[in-house]
Amino acid sequence: MITREATKHAPLFSIIIAVFNDWQALHCCLRSLGQQKDAPAFEVIIVDDGSSEPAPESIYVLQRGYLLKILKQAHDGVAAARNNGAQNSNGLVLLFTDADCRLRDDCLSNLSSAVAKSPEHNSFQLKIVGNCSHLTGRAEHLRLITLQQQLLQGDGRIRYLNTAGFAIRRSLQSGKIFDSRAQRGEDTMLLSDLIAKGELPLFIGDAIVEHGIPMSVMRCLVKDVSSALIEANTYDIIASKGIQIRMSQRERLSVLVSMWRASRDPSIGYPASLVAVARQALQRMLSLTHPVLRRLTVNTRRLWQL
Repeated sequence: MITREATKHAPLFSIIIAVFNDWQALHCCLRSLGQQKDAPAFEVIIVDDGSSEPAPESIYVLQRGYLLKILKQAHDGVAAARNNGAQNSNGLVLLFTDADCRLRDDCLSNLSSAVAKSPEHNSFQLKIVGNCSHLTGRAEHLRLITLQQQLLQGDGRIRYLNTAGFAIRRSLQSGKIFDSRAQRGEDTMLLSDLIAKGELPLFIGDAIVEHGIPMSVMRCLVKDVSSALIEANTYDIIASKGIQIRMSQRERLSVLVSMWRASRDPSIGYPASLVAVARQALQRMLSLTHPVLRRLTVNTRRLWQL
């Protein structure tokens, strides 16, 4: 473990970032943390999930006024990495984000206020937006804002969990937070666990995290296919618990309509809507065909064993 200390105050937040070979993207994230205004004391814990290259010294240049730790582990997946970070943290509230995210400069201040005003809530979902400087970023922004609008409940809680910006109180946690069986979709798995307890995260609309997707449309679609196939196992585990986590057909239609309406904004545009709809349709198609593909794979293996 590498530690660089910049404050002796007990932190309110432990900001936990799992990293696997994305050191370059991390620079922007750490820079945004160093630019926080009126933020309470916090520490940053980077968990290196078996990257091929060690953390560059340059990341320490971006450190301003907070304790920075780097934990190293053999490659074991993002869920295990986040659990490792949580177990080695000191903050009263654990805040998870990604290496390719950027926190708005008032994010921690606004989150701190919300946590203080809401002692009855255990977990908090920050508002996630996209980077609108390019097409895939605008499509992601459109997808994120419409999903959050659709899944926001009347009492301010939200049936949505995205670890690009998610916080949970340490005091009410025992054991591991994330189920390491989920190689992807660990945030959805955690949401299902909260639902099973009768809980939902409180939505903090003024604590904003920008989640960038710096890739082409084709690369984005290829990544969606890979992610959907891996996440299928996560949804199987959730279904085995008897928990309904997927959106209904009516909710999906409402999201698509909202996307189309929001794309009228010139800063987003209709091309972004088409990309977002294509991504949603592809993921839905894969989720529907996964049981067939899985049975086909099992039967093929049996034939080879004969």
